[in-house]
Amino acid sequence: MKRSYQDQLHVEGRYWMLGALILFLCVPIIASLSTGVWPTLSQFLPGFFATAVIFWPVTTIEVFTFTPMLGTGSSYLAFVTGNLTSIKVPAALNAQDALGIEKGTEKGDVISTIAVAASSIMTTLIILVGALLIIPLTPIIESDALRPAFDHIVPALFGALGVVYIMKRVKVVIIPLIFMILFFLLVPGSGGLVGIMVPVGVVISLVVARILYKKGWIK
Repeated sequence: MKRSYQDQLHVEGRYWMLGALILFLCVPIIASLSTGVWPTLSQFLPGFFATAVIFWPVTTIEVFTFTPMLGTGSSYLAFVTGNLTSIKVPAALNAQDALGIEKGTEKGDVISTIAVAASSIMTTLIILVGALLIIPLTPIIESDALRPAFDHIVPALFGALGVVYIMKRVKVVIIPLIFMILFFLLVPGSGGLVGIMVPVGVVISLVVARILYKKGWIK
């Protein structure tokens, strides 16, 4: 039986993600085989659990938060290549908005996949150039004049992207926006909770949108 477009994406996406996982595991295994140095359980387990406690919940949250924005094909590609928050999601959303394509549709999925693929290729090329030029450029990059710019790339990117969506639905956005601003201002050390607070903002936005829709204040 001929598979649908979405079914074919899921089949191929699972194979490619499994292949990527094997490649990721090959790096430390080959390094240990080459050097003859293997980690002991007493060394491996503390480091594993220390990172898993942080990254597993955040990764799970990102799957539920970003997949509806990206679509099927680009989700598989984005979660393998990484940098969803800073590169892949903004690239997909901007591409869909620039072409006026509705998110969640098959056309939106295709455009999102192309945008994520293009950004992945460009990222790889930039990393290659950066690896070749890292030594001569290090003094410039770490200079006091440029350091603040590099520290605020992601906030600036999402700030510019967020303004577009805020202006589209000001009534829906205002309450979640105020909540997030107060939370990060009043809760000490909350800067490390950005990944966890994303779905919280999504839930608040959905609840607010539902209430406003029921009252007839938005359509």
